Amino acid sequence: MNEVPAWAANLPTVNAALNTTSAMLLLLGYRFIRRGERDQHRKCMLAAFTVATLFIVCYLTYHYFARATPFGHEGTWLRTAYMSVLLTHTVLATLVAPAVIWTLALALRGRFDRHRRLARRVFPIWLYVSVTGVIVYVMLYHVPGAAG
Repeated sequence: MNEVPAWAANLPTVNAALNTTSAMLLLLGYRFIRRGERDQHRKCMLAAFTVATLFIVCYLTYHYFARATPFGHEGTWLRTAYMSVLLTHTVLATLVAPAVIWTLALALRGRFDRHRRLARRVFPIWLYVSVTGVIVYVMLYHVPGAAG
């Protein structure tokens, strides 16, 4: 694999910011729909989807150039915690992506009964994935000795 170009070196930080933004938009969108403010909910959820899509592009771009960054702390509780968060994050991210698209498609088609039923399941998973993405970043790049 090639060396990470200078312009791409900060993409992990950008990705963490995008995940944080996505989580905040999800929470705001949830708050709006609970208050019956459908137009504001729609705007937040479309923004969250856009930010999540931008995250995917940046994530794939970075990993095109960079190898996986191993996590140090072999044989410690910290490594076990990191691997647990990473595993659940990765599996759920893979599963939730098509569910998010389907949930959005239902809303855009005006199928709000089906949208609502699906969104009640998809929302907490999408939020978990956004938050744990930031946790993985912090553990990998900001815990001393973690990036092996």
